[in-house]
Amino acid sequence: MSKTAGFFVDWDGNARSTLDPGGGYLCEADPAARYVAVITGNGTLVHEGTLYKSVADIEKAGIKAPLVPGSHPWGRREDGL
Repeated sequence: MSKTAGFFVDWDGNARSTLDPGGGYLCEADPAARYVAVITGNGTLVHEGTLYKSVADIEKAGIKAPLVPGSHPWGRREDGL
């Protein structure tokens, strides 16, 4: 897998960039498989998603996910995060 520019949907339903996922996480993507692995700095897998080339591709898939910057926190307060 390699670092690839694109987008994915996080566990809160937000669209995020693979190049700036935020939360101290990193992304590894496989364009051929359309797969995104969100990992911690030490390599622990915390989330998996579908790789989209653009936010428009997410919308074409029928998913309504607002694009958030990397500074947007992962998780919600009610989840204890």
